[in-house]
Amino acid sequence: MEANTGGRPWRRLLMTLPASSESVRTGRHATRVVLSAWRLSGLEENAVLVVSELLTNAVRHARDTDAIELDLHATRAGLRIEIQDRDRQWPRPRVVNELSESGFGFVLIDALAAKWGVRETDTGKAVWAELDVQPGSGPGQAAIARPAG
Repeated sequence: MEANTGGRPWRRLLMTLPASSESVRTGRHATRVVLSAWRLSGLEENAVLVVSELLTNAVRHARDTDAIELDLHATRAGLRIEIQDRDRQWPRPRVVNELSESGFGFVLIDALAAKWGVRETDTGKAVWAELDVQPGSGPGQAAIARPAG
């Protein structure tokens, strides 16, 4: 399911990273640098957290994946963050409680993003999140389309 991101990308960064833990740090750094260059530093803290969570999930859980794509594109309405990998298995957000030590990634993304979801790609899947730049935009609108079958 594609979401309306407020028009065509105004600025875009597309990076292919190895499926390794170092790529999470690289992705966070690249996000900080481009948001500063794009004069969207007001989104930096939330965007870096979302990038970190999505990249970490891809590195930890994507099977048969040697490379991960980080795609950031800014429009007038906000920032879309998308992570693609070659694993066709969609993420399954877990139910967490106060005793859980992990599994809070999608809880965090749901709290920070205006919208987020998953879509199929030709080679696997893409997990995306959108951060709005407009004041008063509400977080927590998940848009996960379920795969057929």
